[in-house]
Amino acid sequence: MKPAPFGYRRVHSVEEALAALRDSGGDVKLVAGGQSLGPMLNLRLARPAMLIDIGTIEALTRIDERPDCVRIGACVTHARIEDEAGGIAGIECLARVARGIAYRAVRNRGTIGGSLAHADPAADWPLALAALGATIELASRDGTRRIDAASFMVGGYATQLAEGEMVVAVEVPKMSRSARWAYQKFCRKPGEFAEAAAAILLDSQRRVARIFVGAPADRPTGLPALAREVARRGRDGVAADGLGGHLDPVLAHAAPARRQACRVMLGRALEQVLQ
Repeated sequence: MKPAPFGYRRVHSVEEALAALRDSGGDVKLVAGGQSLGPMLNLRLARPAMLIDIGTIEALTRIDERPDCVRIGACVTHARIEDEAGGIAGIECLARVARGIAYRAVRNRGTIGGSLAHADPAADWPLALAALGATIELASRDGTRRIDAASFMVGGYATQLAEGEMVVAVEVPKMSRSARWAYQKFCRKPGEFAEAAAAILLDSQRRVARIFVGAPADRPTGLPALAREVARRGRDGVAADGLGGHLDPVLAHAAPARRQACRVMLGRALEQVLQ
């Protein structure tokens, strides 16, 4: 398979990238690692007139630790997060999430910003970052704006990105030392996208309780009632046979087998945080 013809331009700053987006007339795609966009080009599912390469913008490749959060540039690769996040107190869980993405060759090229902008419902970062309460920073010629990761995706392959905007960074709040975190996913074989996934954060010191499911939902979907119940009652508030009451309305469109797989992943995540 070969892509349809397209132009190519490499830019070296966020400002240059935004100017290129403005001048493109809308028929353009940003590319950094290309691990999602490349196959879509080859299958001709995407046919942009122009590719703008942002992969060498130094400002987008930084990981900056701050007192209460860590700011990760949009072009930071999965592999760097896998290698470095484990050494940063409060976000060690990101290393485990990154380690489960595809294969090392893919992680060496794929970027966190690219994964978010691509918005595959089965991807790891949209779900994990929603559960962690992360914030996504977007930039345009009009300035910057920030969106909660939990609301960034509006459906499968659809986000709140407006025309002329780009993802520039993700800010991940640091968990307290007493926080409990779990991320569980089911794949038919290692390296594939998840058939079912769930993420949980319980951080009583910060008064945070979040439970999210990903695939087979079309976007990261919170289960706030269950999160409140678990935070309040712990093990006594969780019954494996009662999880369907929380999940089934969210996954009404999914096949029974995938609903069951999601129920199992959620159950395992709950066991992990409550053990």
